[in-house]
Amino acid sequence: MVGLCCVFAALALRPSSGRAPGAKAIGTATSAPSTTQAPPSTVARRAKDPGSLAKPGTYPVGTVDLGIVEPGAPSRSLPTEVWYPAMWTAAGATPDRTGGPYPLLVFSQGYDVAVGAYQGLLQDWASAGFVVAAPRYPHTSPSEPAALDEADIVNHPADLRFVLATLLRSAGTPGATLSGLIDSDQVGLVGHSDGGDVSLAVADNSCCRDSVVKAVAVLSGAELTSFGGRYFAGPPLPLLVVQGSADTVNVPACSTQIYDSAPSPKWYLDLVGAEHYPPYIGAGEDHSIVASVVTDFFDLELRGQAAAATAMVAQGNVPQVAFLTSGPSAPPAPGACPGAPS
Repeated sequence: MVGLCCVFAALALRPSSGRAPGAKAIGTATSAPSTTQAPPSTVARRAKDPGSLAKPGTYPVGTVDLGIVEPGAPSRSLPTEVWYPAMWTAAGATPDRTGGPYPLLVFSQGYDVAVGAYQGLLQDWASAGFVVAAPRYPHTSPSEPAALDEADIVNHPADLRFVLATLLRSAGTPGATLSGLIDSDQVGLVGHSDGGDVSLAVADNSCCRDSVVKAVAVLSGAELTSFGGRYFAGPPLPLLVVQGSADTVNVPACSTQIYDSAPSPKWYLDLVGAEHYPPYIGAGEDHSIVASVVTDFFDLELRGQAAAATAMVAQGNVPQVAFLTSGPSAPPAPGACPGAPS
């Protein structure tokens, strides 16, 4: 499976790579930032008016790989690709610190799905003025050498917390690749499928909650009893749940349970007739709706842009295609969610 939707017609980010032999281990870049994009005259730039809404496609996008290694016995390799708003200089595309610091979104991929498959979404969000980071977890990413083992998901909340801490430390270190790019008060999580389970646990489960997280978007995810703890036991955290009504991998009952259990503020985006993968790794209308609604959600909940709520409703309500609600409960779904609390 490959990502088919790109932000810029001439943009081609290099594929993620693992940690190079001898590279520095903890939160350091294994290679220099890289961008290959359209000439600056063809790239629209977001106005610097703080009240304006940043939409997908307005910033050039740069990328860098970080070789992050979580210490332990054994240690866990968490190579992380980061997309960031860029600007053109005489030396080429470089981090655009004039518009920063930016909100940080950390994305967790689904089981046995490469981070690169989500490239369209990740670039969209970075082009809208977010720093977007995507770690590759051991045993669940097909691009990692470790054998696939879905049960390793129980270790991923700790992995994600470590990645978060490393990114924020790097952003606060003068001279580091991410220095000055990340607003540590504007941190959000996004995840698809198993990655959505992990994101929800770190955002809003007493087992694993990280207080730096200020909002979470769960794309076809679920609550898992295997993490332990209690969901939604802490202060209310803004939540967006996205679910395809024809999803047979993560059934709609799982997303309905998340949404109905959560306190406000919360949003539920129902993609009518959508299956498990296409809205997130394919092209087309569902993909565009997800890119825009997630952008609007984090513009509202991280940046505090009130007008984003209106934009979110407009983008998320398309007759016979998508339905967005912030009401007390989600559209009814038959059955129960396997592996979730009763």
